[in-house]
Amino acid sequence: MNRIWKMSIMMSLIILIDQVTKGVVQAKFFLGESVPVVDGFFNFTYVKNPGAAFGFLASAPVEVRKFMFLLLPVIACVWLITLIWKTRHENLLLCTAYSLILAGAIGNLIDRFSMGYVVDFLDFYYGNNHFPAFNVADSSITIAAFLLIIDFVKEYQKQRGKSLSKVID
Repeated sequence: MNRIWKMSIMMSLIILIDQVTKGVVQAKFFLGESVPVVDGFFNFTYVKNPGAAFGFLASAPVEVRKFMFLLLPVIACVWLITLIWKTRHENLLLCTAYSLILAGAIGNLIDRFSMGYVVDFLDFYYGNNHFPAFNVADSSITIAAFLLIIDFVKEYQKQRGKSLSKVID
């Protein structure tokens, strides 16, 4: 149960930081305002994102967006809670990745349920080429994706090692 408490604290902190930073951006910036942080590389830019990552489905009909961005994520959150519970004793990397995804999903769901869109504000760019703006919740999900890839590679290497040892024996 100790790991569940640690994951819960981590998720709570991520959700809190996500919501506080979004609130500060909404309170201090007007929509579309951009403030340079590292000139030529990084800005705080207030963006409303009614779609998914990179604005995917932003112009889809409201019914489609409600299904895709409210109902499916809630179902996914229930599934993630199950995965966290199942991996809590056996695989720290997977348990952490699932917890990061859940925290990010909840952070963005809070926005979607309360405002109908997600607040994004982290704007990285080079010259005139901007990476789509994102937020702390999105960062949490992205970090989780890297952890899942690491876990996949480790499992692949372990399985490959087992199959090689069978050939050698």
